[in-house]
Amino acid sequence: MIPAQTILVVDDEPNLRHTLSLILQRAGFQVTMAANGKETMENLRAGAYDLVFLDLKLPDTSGLVLLPEIRRLYPDMPVLILTAHATLESAMEAVRQGARDYLLKPIDPPHILARVHEVLAEQQQPRRRREIVSQVQELLAELRQVDGTEAPVTPVVPTLPAADPARFLVCGKLTVDLHTRHVSIDNHYVSLPPSTFDYLVVLMRHSPRAVSYEVLVKEAQAYDLSRAEARDMARWHIHEMRKVLEADPRHPSYIITVRDIGYCLVT
Repeated sequence: MIPAQTILVVDDEPNLRHTLSLILQRAGFQVTMAANGKETMENLRAGAYDLVFLDLKLPDTSGLVLLPEIRRLYPDMPVLILTAHATLESAMEAVRQGARDYLLKPIDPPHILARVHEVLAEQQQPRRRREIVSQVQELLAELRQVDGTEAPVTPVVPTLPAADPARFLVCGKLTVDLHTRHVSIDNHYVSLPPSTFDYLVVLMRHSPRAVSYEVLVKEAQAYDLSRAEARDMARWHIHEMRKVLEADPRHPSYIITVRDIGYCLVT
């Protein structure tokens, strides 16, 4: 019988900690819980887990402080960050520092389980690769011994999928995650319609240069339109963007209209 995969759930909120643990246990995982940084490190020093859920805000420390220590102990153990909208920027920083991904509270059981299965499946690939390389090295060593030659030992270095350096776009206080399609401004999560998100990404990539109506629509939605058509289509998305990003949409300070050309993002 294959042993159940192990997961460490770290969160100081008892209800969330127990709810998430129950969801994972019902899916067949063996779950350990920790409510603070001290308990977390005690559990980890006793042995590795297949995956860790790590809350960023703990009563005695921060997830960002724990993350380097966790990765020092177990470089190839995946860590999923649990975060509220208010700490979205910190979650993005955790991904830059080696966390596999982040999930927003309140938790969504189907999404949580789907992501866990995806991460654990990804984890099997480098693990199986190391096993195969190790077996090949042992066979080569045995072959050289049979031939009477010395067999150098080559260490097998753990490999993990590299974090995508282009995952995040940052312009001043504005940050977007191209993977989860989340937007934060001044460390606060904001919600944009999917197509409007694509318009914002185009403006960020060109910032601070002005983007013509035609280019904006072409890069955001792949439509080839006349200037008048593109202007009308872009106008609605800019309106939606300003409602969310601007303190006063009637007097924008971020999304600026460039007369007879298009728009530019100024941060």
